[in-house]
Amino acid sequence: MTEKQVMEYLEQAGAYGIVPGLDGIGRLCERLGNPQKELRFVHIVGTNGKGSVSAYLSSVLECAGYRVGRYTSPAVFEYREKIQAAGRMISRRALCQGMERIKAACGEIVSEGLPHPTVFEMETALGFLYFQEKKCDIVVMEAGMGGLTDATNIVQNTVAAVFVSISMDHMKFLGDTPEEIAVQKAGVIKPGCAVISGFQTPGVQSVLRERARELSCPFTAADPGKLGKIRYGLESQRFDYGERKGLEIPLGGKYQIDNGVLAVEALDALADRGFPVTEEQLRRGLSQTRWPGRFTVIHKRPLFLIDGAHNADGAKRLAESITFYFTNRKIVYIMGILKDKEYRRIIDLTQEYADHIITVAAPGNPRAMPAYELAAEAAKVHPDVTAADSLEEAVEMSLLLAGTDGVILAFGSLSYLGRLTEIVNRVCGKAAKGHDRRKKDQRGGSPDAGGNR
Repeated sequence: MTEKQVMEYLEQAGAYGIVPGLDGIGRLCERLGNPQKELRFVHIVGTNGKGSVSAYLSSVLECAGYRVGRYTSPAVFEYREKIQAAGRMISRRALCQGMERIKAACGEIVSEGLPHPTVFEMETALGFLYFQEKKCDIVVMEAGMGGLTDATNIVQNTVAAVFVSISMDHMKFLGDTPEEIAVQKAGVIKPGCAVISGFQTPGVQSVLRERARELSCPFTAADPGKLGKIRYGLESQRFDYGERKGLEIPLGGKYQIDNGVLAVEALDALADRGFPVTEEQLRRGLSQTRWPGRFTVIHKRPLFLIDGAHNADGAKRLAESITFYFTNRKIVYIMGILKDKEYRRIIDLTQEYADHIITVAAPGNPRAMPAYELAAEAAKVHPDVTAADSLEEAVEMSLLLAGTDGVILAFGSLSYLGRLTEIVNRVCGKAAKGHDRRKKDQRGGSPDAGGNR
């Protein structure tokens, strides 16, 4: 298969939808030789923050010399970034060869009258194959939308189960309250593994703690009382946690402090499980973490940020960062949300901080809410809303509205932020070159500038 054929095959397989349960992934992995059985995992579960915590952990463990596999979703800039080993995306060759094996296995499954595996099941199996091939010491793996019935939960060799903030999302599949959702998420806990939880509501924390007790798992919860001397910033932040002073992270957003604390607690737990890191490796790994798309600055005049706030909890955290960082600034939103998300709630939580809202639809995503429908919803509560026909139009419109001193914030589905970033880099790059040429002309750098020379 070529890379193009792989992407076409995955697009066709999208018709099989979302099927919770481990039967499909179990059949597929069995035909591939159960590669996941030769690997050890840090399983990251929860609603918001999985990718950031995964990035912190992977960076520190790589600094310590471990060969780290990393499985994350969704992709922001390139499909292959979902599967990484030793800090590098899966190669095109490995992607194509692995998917050929998976396609053949799927054909065998279907020939027996059984359901075709879903896209997420195929991607998860591909990750297992690649991590096995690369002989990864440990795999830092994000769950998909769930826990107990998530395809990633086929793994048994879980060293640590790490729980980021758990809140309302995917209620159709997971439950109607945070506690019900927590029960599903807690399904990834395996007997005897370390369990580490971030800052949670008391009800959610109780669910996680009780499940850990039932399976004889040591339980650690991030302690807000140990957190102090926070120095916030858009591109660098520092904090103390317990006896560790001046820990630095390069990711912006108030919520990243919580994610950094959880990563530190998880690393301490991993040290007790055979994966020690030195204090210098921990600090260097945290400070070198890269994770684009999470309150990330992509241009500075005007200030242009992208953020993957795609549910109510993410929108609440985004609103907190907006009010903290951007007091008395003109703010323009570019908003693109999937139609199966709580779009009304996201709008309600964020609309009051925007001077103007531009809505878009994520290109090529069948789950994307049409820009005009999203605009109609936003217009119910905000006076200045415009639907853009394309991402290019949205970027150009936002730059005009914001001027040089305003703030542009694109958020919602991660699926369009990579493409939008490319457009911003192209449009703003051209503008910068034009500005430089004009300055040169004004200084007399051109024969036509300033009359005869």
